[in-house]
Parts: sequence; C-alpha cells; structure tokens
Amino acid sequence: MAKFTKMANVLIFNICLMLILARVESCFIPSSLYVLVPQTIPTGYEITKVEVADCDTKSLRFTSKDPNFAIKPNGAVVALTSVPVGTRGRTFSVCAQDDRGPESEMEVHLVHSALQEREHQGQSYLKRSKRRWSPPPFNILENYPGPFPKDIEKIVSDSELNHQVYYTISGPGYDKHPVGVFNLDRKTGMLTVLKAVDREEFPSFTLTTKVFDQQTNQMTDDPLNIQIIVDDVNDNVPEFKDQLQFTVLEQSSPGTEVGKVNATDRDQANTLHAEIRYSLLNGLDLFAINSETGVITTVTNTLDREVKDKHMVIVQIKDMKGADNGLSRTGTATITLGDINDNPPTFTKTSYEVSVKENENEKLILRIPVEDKDLINSPNWISKFVITKGNENGNFRIDTDPNTNEGLLYISKPLDHEQAKNVKLEIMARNEAELKNAKAQWQSIPVDVTVTDVDEGPEFTAPTIRFIVKENTPNGTLIGSYTAVDPETKSSAGIKYYKAADPASWISVDRNTGELRVANVIDRESPFVQNGIYNITMKAVDTSSKTGTGTVIIQVEDVNDNKPLLPTGELVMCEKDGSVMVVAEDKDEIPLSHPFTFTLMEDSKEKWSLQTLNGTTAILKSKKELPMGIYTVGIDVKDLQGFGDVQTLTVRICECRNGACLIKDRSATLGGLAILAMLLPLALLLLLCILLAFFCVTKREGKEVDSIGDVGGNLLTSNTEGRGDEVDSSLINVPPFGMGQAIKGSVKHSMANPGWQGIKSSSTLGAHSTHENWAYKSGVDMQEMSSGQYNNQYGAQYEGQFGSEFFSNSMGFDSRQLVQDSALLHTWQTNGRYLQQKLVYLGTEEDGRYADDIIHSYGFEGLGSTAGSVGCCSDYGDNDNLDFLNTLGPKFKTLADVCTKT
Repeated sequence: MAKFTKMANVLIFNICLMLILARVESCFIPSSLYVLVPQTIPTGYEITKVEVADCDTKSLRFTSKDPNFAIKPNGAVVALTSVPVGTRGRTFSVCAQDDRGPESEMEVHLVHSALQEREHQGQSYLKRSKRRWSPPPFNILENYPGPFPKDIEKIVSDSELNHQVYYTISGPGYDKHPVGVFNLDRKTGMLTVLKAVDREEFPSFTLTTKVFDQQTNQMTDDPLNIQIIVDDVNDNVPEFKDQLQFTVLEQSSPGTEVGKVNATDRDQANTLHAEIRYSLLNGLDLFAINSETGVITTVTNTLDREVKDKHMVIVQIKDMKGADNGLSRTGTATITLGDINDNPPTFTKTSYEVSVKENENEKLILRIPVEDKDLINSPNWISKFVITKGNENGNFRIDTDPNTNEGLLYISKPLDHEQAKNVKLEIMARNEAELKNAKAQWQSIPVDVTVTDVDEGPEFTAPTIRFIVKENTPNGTLIGSYTAVDPETKSSAGIKYYKAADPASWISVDRNTGELRVANVIDRESPFVQNGIYNITMKAVDTSSKTGTGTVIIQVEDVNDNKPLLPTGELVMCEKDGSVMVVAEDKDEIPLSHPFTFTLMEDSKEKWSLQTLNGTTAILKSKKELPMGIYTVGIDVKDLQGFGDVQTLTVRICECRNGACLIKDRSATLGGLAILAMLLPLALLLLLCILLAFFCVTKREGKEVDSIGDVGGNLLTSNTEGRGDEVDSSLINVPPFGMGQAIKGSVKHSMANPGWQGIKSSSTLGAHSTHENWAYKSGVDMQEMSSGQYNNQYGAQYEGQFGSEFFSNSMGFDSRQLVQDSALLHTWQTNGRYLQQKLVYLGTEEDGRYADDIIHSYGFEGLGSTAGSVGCCSDYGDNDNLDFLNTLGPKFKTLADVCTKT
C-alpha cells in the first residue's frame, strides 16, 4: 500500500508542476489528466485538485460534467457518493471559466490499482498486476520553455521487488528522429524531456522500455510501450487559404452572398486553439460576414457600380472562438461590383434638324451620339436605335457605329420633294440588354428632316403599264399610250418618248404623244415571250435632256394559229406487235390546242385502225399482218377548235429486238462522204489532164529560121529542132570517158560541121541551153556530164523518167536516130561520149562567148528586164540602135535578162 501511495503522490506532483510551468494563458487548465484511484472510490474521497493559470480568482467557476463528483472553489475534486471505477477506468470532464473569456475544459481519467496479496512459502508480498506495468500515456506541453531536463514520469516494474534492475528505452525522440528529445535514468527509471517539442511537427511519441537484471542482464519483465502525448498550446496564428477576391452585382438585395472566406489553423483540431471566428473591421454599412462560416453578404441594395466599382474590406480571422486571448490575422478582401443595365443611353442634344436632297439614296445624313454609364462594350452599354415615328414609307434606316456607339441615320429609299417637303422622325435609343432599373426608361428625341427640291427628269404616270394584245394583230394597230409629266410642273409639254428596249421590234412609239402601235407581227410562240409576257422599256426626255424610264408590259393573247403536227420522221412498228403510238404537238395554249381529234383517212382504213389514247396521243394498229417495209398512213388531226388538216405518217414495219429494228430497209441513198469518194478519182484524173496539157503547151516548139548572111540587128536563127543530116560514124573519134574537159569555146561552126549532123544546135539566146535546162530541172550536173561522169546509169534513169523523145528535143539530137544509124551508139553512154566530144570541140574556138553561154547555168527566168539589149548582142556596142527590142514583149525581156552579162 505504501508503494501505491508513493506512486500517486508522484503523479499528482508532476501534474501540478506541469500546470504551474505551463504557458500562462487566460484561465488555462490542462486538456487531460490521469489519476490513480482505488477500485471503488469512497464518498468524500478527494481525487485531485485542478490547477489553473492566469484566471480571475474572483470570477473563477468550476463545474463537473459528472454528478458523482463536485469541485470545490479551490479546485479540489471530491466524490459525492461511492463510485466504482471498473476494470476499464472512468472518465469525466471538468470546466473552468472566468468573466474574461470562454471556459476551458479538461478530461479527468480515473485509473484504479488492483493489488493482489499472495502467499509464497509462508511469506506474503505485494506484486504489481499486469495492468500496473502498462501505465496510461504521459503528457508533455509543446514548446515548454525550460529549464531542462524536466522530469516526465518514473517508470517502475514489479520485478524491482525481487531483482536489482536497470531500465532502457528506444524509439523516436531517443535514438531515432528526432534524436535527443527524451532521456531515461537507467537506475531510477525517471523519464525526462531535454528540449522543447513542436506539436504541429510531432504530436506524439511512442518509446519502448525494457527492464533487465543488473547481474544477469536478463529481462525481468515484458517490454513496455510508453506513449508520450504532446499537449497543444495556442502558438499558431490562423491563415487565409484562398485569394480574397469576390464579385457581386450592383444593386443586389440585402443578404445576397458575395463570397466565402476560408481560413485554417495548424493548432490541434477540435480545440479552442483551432476554433476560428470571422469578422469585418470596416465596410459594415455595406457588407456583413458570418462569424462561424466566413460567408460575406450584402446588407444594402444601394451598391452602385457607376459610383464605385470596387470596395476594399478588411477581414479578421481569430482562434479561441474569437476570444480576446485568441491569435488573429487580417486580410483585405476586394469586392468588385458587377454591372447591370440600370442606366439607359442618353442623348447629348434634345433634338436634331437635317436637310437632304430628294432622290438621294443610301446616304448617311446624321450621326446621333449617346452616353451610357454602364460597362463599356457590354450589352448594357451597346446602343440600338429604333425609328418609332415618321418612317412609315421605309425611307430611312438607322444603324449603330460599333466604334463610337453613335446612331447612323441613312436614306434607304429616295424622298420626293413634291410629295413631302418635310419629314418628322422620332428616334429611340435602347441597349442590347433590357433595363433592370425599374425607375429608368428608354429615351427618344425628335429629328426634323427637310427634303430640298432638285430639278429632276420626267416621270411616267406609272412605273409600269400593262396592255393586252392578241398575237398576229395587224401592223399599225394602236395598243395604247404611255406618257410622262414633269414632277415640278405636272405637265407633259415638251417631253419626247423613245424606246429604250424592244427586243423583237414589235412596237413603234410616237415621240410626241407616247402612242404605242404594232410595228411587226406579234407571235406568242416567239422566244422573246416568256409566260405570255413581252416587256418594253420606255424613255421620256424633257427639254433639258433629263430622262425618266418606265416599263410597258404587253400580255400577248394566244390565237389559234398553229395546227397540231405529227412526227415527220419514221415511226418504227415491230412486226409482232403491230401497233405504234402517234403523238401530235401544237404550239398554242389550251383551249386552242389539245385535246386533239385523230381521224384515219379512207384509203388507210383497209390496213390500219386508229384509237385515241389521250388528248395528244393515238395508237395506230395494223388490222392484219403486213410484210416488213415502209408504209404511209393518212391521218386528219384537228385541235379542240377543229383547226387542222390531213398529214401523212411514215411507218416502218420491221423485225425488232428490244424495240429497235434489226435491219433498216431504207432506200439506197448516198451521203455526202460517199459522193465525195466517188468524185475524188474524177477530180484527180481531171487534174492530171490539166497538167499534161500544160506540159504540152509549154513544150518548146522547133521552128526553122532562115539564115541570112547579115542579120543586121535581127535575131539569130536558133533552136532548129529538125532532123539532122546523116553522119558517118567512122568520122567521129569517140574519146574514152573521163579524158575530156569542158573548155569554153564557140558554137559558130557547130551548125555547119558535117561531122555533127545528128546533133542540133543549141540556142544561144534561150533562157538556158536546152540541155542545161534539162540538167537544171532533173538535177544533173553539167560539169559531170562534160567531164565524162555522166554514165549509162544516169541515162537509163532519166530516159525512164522523161522518155527518149524528151532527151532528143532537149539535148539537140535524136537518140533513136543514132541508134538506128550506128551500132556504136546504142547506149546512153555512147550519147554521153558524143556530147563530151562536142563540148571539147566548142572549147577550141577562139571566141568563147558561145561556149560561155552553153556551159554556165543561169538564173530563173523572171519577168521584166532592165537591160535594153538581148544576150550576146550587147557585145556589138551601141553602134546600132536596139531599143526596138524593149517593145517585143515580156518573153523577150526575160530572154534578154538571161543573156545580159553582169
């Protein structure tokens, strides 16, 4: 029993010491207390005494939440009745409060000690039960200022009765983070704290205690876990969690929520240290805040954004439920007022006057500025203008300038000074958003518009006029008149009328009276008529050349001037079907067209029958099987008015597949391409004949010219193509090919040399030498011929191309005669040798003029000549007057050009 008393005294002493050394606060008591009591507490038993700090002793009051206990004014807790503690202990609360602040509450935990007396070998001793070795949690105060070390509690094991023991501890706060907070006396078991502890960082510690025998170092009891709880002190100031930015609409009703202030406190939750209260330090005439929830609300409906759009309110947060000893912090909340449309746009002037010319269109005539106090560029500020009066005819429109918010008044339809010299408008200014101020209204202003007179052109009596005219109306028929007047004088004097548009030229107009007459046949079926309507544009011109326009609408009435027509092409009737549909068309309109009446002619009734299908179609059938071929059927077709005549329908009966003839038995006719194909050979033949005729006409004829001793300026005899004298072939020495050279010489003696009777004289006055002309046309080089390079290959080639007669006439000798006279001249190679021999002989002449003319090729025989003399005759000088040669014609002039030396 002495052991129990000692432990109880130590516990009470430590509790009192903690209360004394605790941080001094306004009427502060510990949050919890553990007291060792008997298993049954007797009546009047003083359990403990509550120690307080910083309390007003005069107004201090203690209360117990358990009616079995009472607290005396000095803080002593006394049992009023006998109270059993039970195996699990008992807990109740004690409260202390003075007049300076809220009450403080402490939980008192009652723990009983059960000692059991046992006998062991005639001796008795006290042994701590298992519960005794498991003490309740120890408490330390956070941020204890010292001095250190400070005893917390002494650990005692029942094994001390039988052993010399020592104690050890391990765990956070001793040999684990945070190291060095606690210490244990090995011998006495006293647990001490060595430094201050922050509860917000380490709210509790759990240490493991072991007890050992000093001699054997063997554990004498089970290991014990000791929990050390750090009691909270109010050492943390509340903090704001969120930005203090709020928005509320202006003119909101009282009680409208503005926003919620959120705050937090690091001190222990559910204690006074973390019980935060909210308050406003200014702006209380406009806003209020709920002290427990932090919700800010309005207290008036007079908030006006246009007066002040932002309000700065200081908010205070304080723990300890707002008590004077609580810790506090302040922050500035910004409350922005949202805009509502409580201000209508207002005009800067009370009225407007504007002048506009008549006939003007789409012209800006007035800018109307307005002012609005609401938020710029918001629907509450953007203006909309409405013309509420004076615009019944739609002459005006008003828009909003998006940049300046001004009203823009336009002329949308021309005004007429003669009809209205003044227009009074009323314009209202609104907003895109509706007004939310019950006292405000939209405003309007008057606008006086003066229409000034302009000298304008004549105006027709109506913009459009309509006349009904039957088609085919005779020319000259009067349709009507369309006149105009001067808008100012209302007179038609001096106005002339013209057509501006008459697509079909059907109408003529009288310039002075405006009378309209038929000028050409009006046809309702014309493409110029659309839906029976034909339009003419008229123009009126006054004396000052001002014009006005109008439209004449002619409604063309239909007459029965078109007969119903049957198809002009063939209708195919299949042999097995024996029927075909006959469709008639009439360009006239109902009732001048269908339904049609189809009547079969008498000569066709023997083979055919006709049955009406509908108003435009009849079915033609064969009464009996007819052979395939083409048939004509006479049908009388009349319209509804009986207008029509007999028409012939062509029907082809054939064998069909899928509704089409397999073979068309049409009469054989030739198309354009076939005729062209037939005529083309004839045309080619005709062209060939023309070419042959041209060749024969242009062929040089051989005419004999008598040789006269002294020509006396006359032309020399040349180009004699008659048969030559017989030549003795033995007199001709034929040189081998390649040996001779073409040497310039004279041809004077060639004509008289009897050894060359088979060779005709070449013309010295022709455009080319005859054989040169052939050589030029055929592509044979005369130099090659004269040098012996012309062989029988060339001869055979060109003989086959042009014929031997051509060579005879062109070269000046008859090849066939040579063949007949001599066996040595049977090939063209021999002829070439004769030609070479002749050229060599000509080259021996002293006068080379003739040889020069023979050997060289000359230019094309053009027309005209500037020479004045002909060929070699110019060598004789100007002794004889040869001007007469210029009058001999173009052929002689060309000859002279060829022979003239350059």
